Amino acid sequence: MDFDTVVNRKGTFCTQWDYVQDRFGVADLLPFTISDTDFALPDEVMTALKDRLQHPVFGYTRWNHETFKQSILHWYEKRFTSYLTPEDIVYSPTVMYSISKLLQIVSKKGEGVIVQTPAYDAFYKTIAGNERKIIPNPLCYEEGQYEIDWQDLELKLASQENTVLLLCSPHNPTGRVWQKEELAKIVSLCWQYDVFLISDEIHMDIHRKGQKHHPIIDFMDKNVALVTSGSKTFNFPGLIFSYAILPDERIREQFQLALKNQDGLSSASNLGMLATMTAYYECSYWVDELNEYLDANFAFVKKYLAANLPQIKIVDSTATYLMWLDITKLNLPMEVVQRRLIEIGQVAIMDGSVYGDEGSNFLRLNIGCSKSKLELGLEKMVKSFT
Repeated sequence: MDFDTVVNRKGTFCTQWDYVQDRFGVADLLPFTISDTDFALPDEVMTALKDRLQHPVFGYTRWNHETFKQSILHWYEKRFTSYLTPEDIVYSPTVMYSISKLLQIVSKKGEGVIVQTPAYDAFYKTIAGNERKIIPNPLCYEEGQYEIDWQDLELKLASQENTVLLLCSPHNPTGRVWQKEELAKIVSLCWQYDVFLISDEIHMDIHRKGQKHHPIIDFMDKNVALVTSGSKTFNFPGLIFSYAILPDERIREQFQLALKNQDGLSSASNLGMLATMTAYYECSYWVDELNEYLDANFAFVKKYLAANLPQIKIVDSTATYLMWLDITKLNLPMEVVQRRLIEIGQVAIMDGSVYGDEGSNFLRLNIGCSKSKLELGLEKMVKSFT
């Protein structure tokens, strides 16, 4: 795959490019914003989609079949050396839908949901939208690294009012890959205090060289749900397809009841399912190439900013295509930072405070793009502050 190829996304009703004004107030900014990439889908996936489009009927689509489930089993065995039970796999239109439904199943209104902060902004919205309490477990930030505050986490898990831990693994926005020992400790604490663990692993395939993702279901098979999708990895969130791994039969039945009978969503996206199966069966090599390209982008940003804007400190993240930039030493309020980026640089980069108060001195930069776009964006960033 030639990830250097620039794909023009304008005019496709693209959130990142066509609707940048909605969030930043100005049109035609160079965007490095929401978490999709500018990369074309793998050739194998495009071929499968084009072939399917030759068939003129797109009727209701069944997801509960061996071909779909075996593709997931194949992926987990190949990428993570994890062995799943096919009966545990269920379809969901989106990861956030899965989280919302699971909160309704395993907790009650008014109960607390613990999240490591800063956190993906949709977590806050979904917890509040379901009338649950957001219980922050702020990550400790020292010397450019993030660690879990274990004492605070145990204190909050021990409270009977808090019934769910919503884990982001790998973590967005800090880019932390949780290590085996950390996950084992999290699981042990959840068991000890009878807290249900929902693990959002949508960024599971994207990590720096030498890192390894560990699915949460390798550590526990009760009081747990793994929710994820191939959409971040292969860049097809617009096809609306995700899945969950629910080892608990009772919760799995309730989830499917909600999906089908309450919300009428049991018929899957035909193209989303096809894209997922094709990618999982045929495109492991493509993910390896993608990670190599993103590693190079990460290194390029680090070197460029060190040479041209050393006041910005790079958090040495180990996963995702989202870089977390510490702008404390710019000594400017975020409002001024954003105004300069928009008015002088004409570039859109996410304000870290979107992800909670702990992100107020950070920017989140999406590097899932060609090096040429990234270089232009960095030039615009430097211009904004010099």
